[in-house]
Amino acid sequence: MLRARRFLVSGRVQGVGFRFFVHEHASVEGLSGWVMNRPDGRVEVFAEGESAAVERLERKIRRGPGAARVDEVDVFDEAPSGRVGEFAIR
Repeated sequence: MLRARRFLVSGRVQGVGFRFFVHEHASVEGLSGWVMNRPDGRVEVFAEGESAAVERLERKIRRGPGAARVDEVDVFDEAPSGRVGEFAIR
C-alpha cells in the first residue's frame, strides 16, 4: 500500500548533515520525495512509497544522524500521488 507523509523536524537539525542522512536512507528505501531546510530552523521531509518503507524512514528521522538532536517530529499524512521518482535534497 502506498503512503505519503510530510515531516517537520525540530531540534539541532541544520548544519549537521541531516538532509544528507535523510536522502541516503530514503534512497535506500526506494522512496520518492524531498528534504529541505526551512528558514525557521526546522527540516521538512516529504516521502512517498510503500507504507513499511515510509515507516522505516520515520524511525530514522526520529533518531537522526549522530551530530543532530531531534526534539520533535510533526507528522502529516498526505494523499499519495502515485508518482515514482527520486528523492531530492532541496
